[in-house]
This record gives sequence, structure tokens and C-alpha cells, in this order.
Amino acid sequence: MKTIITRSRRLRGTSFTSRIEEQGVKSYTVYNHMLLPTTFSTPEEEYNHLKKYVQIWDVSVQREIEITGKDSSQLVQLMTCRNLSNSKIGFCYYAPLVDSEGGVINDPLIYRLSESKWRVCIADSDVLLFAKGIASAKKLDVNIFEAKIDVLAVQGPNSDKLMEKVFGERINKLKFFRFDFFEFNKKTFLISRSGYSKQGGFEIHIEDIEAGLNLYDHFFKIGDVFNLKPGTPNHPERIEGGLLSYGSDMDINDNPFECGFDKYIDLESDIIFLGKEKLIKIKENGIKKRLMGVKIEAKAITITKEIPMKNSEGKVLGQLRSAAFSPKFKRIVGIAMIEKDYCKQLQKFQIEINNNVFLGEICNLPIE
Repeated sequence: MKTIITRSRRLRGTSFTSRIEEQGVKSYTVYNHMLLPTTFSTPEEEYNHLKKYVQIWDVSVQREIEITGKDSSQLVQLMTCRNLSNSKIGFCYYAPLVDSEGGVINDPLIYRLSESKWRVCIADSDVLLFAKGIASAKKLDVNIFEAKIDVLAVQGPNSDKLMEKVFGERINKLKFFRFDFFEFNKKTFLISRSGYSKQGGFEIHIEDIEAGLNLYDHFFKIGDVFNLKPGTPNHPERIEGGLLSYGSDMDINDNPFECGFDKYIDLESDIIFLGKEKLIKIKENGIKKRLMGVKIEAKAITITKEIPMKNSEGKVLGQLRSAAFSPKFKRIVGIAMIEKDYCKQLQKFQIEINNNVFLGEICNLPIE
């Protein structure tokens, strides 16, 4: 008997769920209490297509927490170890959020829309309550809410051509991690040059749902010439590229040094953020583990929990956290939290999955 997940108000679709189901979505996962498509065909077919052409993903699960008010900048800085004191309107910033113990709460893109208006485009954890808790404790003058925004990602080598066809030549002047406003059918859309792939592309932030549906349909009306297909964030492509997944590769029990976020941690300036003193001590003492890439001599494995990796003497070297078959390397690639002493290229290991033992080696991220 096939098992199903019952939908309710606790498990929402998006404004585009009906469209992607008409297009033949095969599977979902749950992300921020919402349905995130995971496959339309197979991960390998979608991987190859993404690297050659262009896809549109419904990534509305990347909820946007809007923070406004005279203390909004203070609150946003309290949440992240990245120095945002010189942030500019029109830019978006990859910024790990940390708690009072220095644990990673989330790794969002933070958009600065004005001097007192920010949007935090989040990964899979409850940033809304985190932000409200800090604001309440610090008695900050802010307004915090989840904005009613859906997001489409346009990803792949042909994304520039497709977007130019719809929004005009000006879209090609948009630089990486910048955003601006563009019109289609007399409706305005905030568009950033960003996305959860290494193939390049854009993310379209949609507040007018009817306008968003019309835009979605228009893309597919004109998209054949660019070999446009519906797609999803691709697991093997993002692992190869070293794009981390909160809740899979890292969580609140890991600190940003262990996750390789060193360049986003400012301990030298006078900015104030939660967990700063803890991170200073962690840096002084040094980390004991770090996220690394791995290659495993296998064609298919399933990861639903951390799996220990051992050397030939049976010593545990670390824990495998994510894995997928790579069409490029013709084997499993993954992301693992490795004990510091074993964080080196070509370190061999073995791993037991479903009573089968596989050999592997540790490598850097991105995986090459």
C-alpha cells in the first residue's frame, strides 16, 4: 500500500502547486511546513538538463521574513555574525544566523530594501519566532511578519536569454547578489540574481499572485526555444557545488566555523550580535570538526539520518549527512561532518549502509 502525507493548514502548497502538478511533479519534500517539489523525472535527467538549458523552480518554501521599523537594522545585525553595517540598498547578503551559543539557526539571503526595511529569505527553520524573541527581549521598535511572497527560481545557462525575452535587456545588467525591480504586463517584480545552483540564474519574488501565475504561464508559452522545463533544486548538483542545506548538512548544533562560513564571521569590529563571545572562544580554542565533501564507491544509497564513517581500524572519522549519485563522477557524492584530524584530501574511509559496506574518500568542497 502506498503511503501518503495528509495535507492541512500545517502543510501548505504554494500558489504554483496546481501548475506544477499539471506538469507532472512526481515527489515532494516538506520545507518550512510547505510542499517543495523534488522530482519531475529523475535527478540524473534533471541534473543534465539544468547544466545545459534552463529550468523554473517553485521555491516559494523560501519564506520571507520582513523586518521594518527604526530598530530594524539593529535587529538584523543581532541575528547574524556577518557584518552588515555597510550594507547597501539593492544588495542581498548570504548571512548565517546564530543563537546565543553560536549555533547556526539558518543561512538565509538578507535583502536590504530601504534604510529601515529588510527581508530575510530563509532556509528550513523558524526564523520568524527567533526574530520576534530577540525583538521582545531587547524591546526593539520593529514590525516582524512573514510576507505573502512566492518565489520562482530561473536557473541554468539559458536563464539570461529567457529572462531577457520577458523583462528586456536591462535584466542582463543585474549583478550577482543584487536585486532590482522589473515589469511584465504592467506588473512590477523584485528580481535578484541568485539561486540554489551553480549554473547561474535569477529569483523572482512575487507579491501579486495573479500576476505571478500569468508570468509563470508566459514563461512556458515562449520557453520551448530555450528548452525550458519545470525543475527543482537538484541534490547532486548542489552537493558538487558545495551549496549547503540547512537541516541536512548542518543545524543548530553546528557553529559557523565548522560549516566553513569563516568569511562571514566578523569578530574584529564593534558590531554586536548574539553568540559573539561564544564564537570568539571557539575561534581561540579551534574547532574539532568541519564539513567536507566525500566520494563513495556506490551508485545508490539513501540517507535519512547521520551515518558514521570509519577508517580501516574502525575509528569513526565523521558522519555522512547528505548524499546523491553524481552523473559527473559516476559515483555517490556527499557532505559529511568530519573530525578535524581527518579533514584532508584523499583520506580513505568505509561506510555501512543497509548491511552493505562501501569505500570512499574525503575531498574538499566544492567537489572536484
